[in-house]
Amino acid sequence: MELWAKVQEIVTSVPFVFLIAVIIAVALYRWGGRISAKAPPIEGKLASYACGEELSAEKIQVNLQRFFAYCVYFMIFDILAFMLATSLSSPGLLPATFAFILLLAVVMLLPLVGRR
Repeated sequence: MELWAKVQEIVTSVPFVFLIAVIIAVALYRWGGRISAKAPPIEGKLASYACGEELSAEKIQVNLQRFFAYCVYFMIFDILAFMLATSLSSPGLLPATFAFILLLAVVMLLPLVGRR
């Protein structure tokens, strides 16, 4: 009986379950790769776009300053939503104060997006 309890403890441990899950996932991935339909190679696939259209490098450039500003906006509103969701039950001006500070941060970032 004691041996069965030890085996059960090992089998239900987190590392053993994780290892079994990884082994099953790899096995399903390889089996799926073997039984899947193989498509013939397409000639235009090595081009920059699948349609075969050639674009110059100047058309693909991204304005990183604008991208950064949008990323900061996303983070600001994400943090604001999380903070408001977790602190609305607390009494006082903490949620309103934090929202006001974040509103000031957004107003300060507006000139960055407005350019160009």
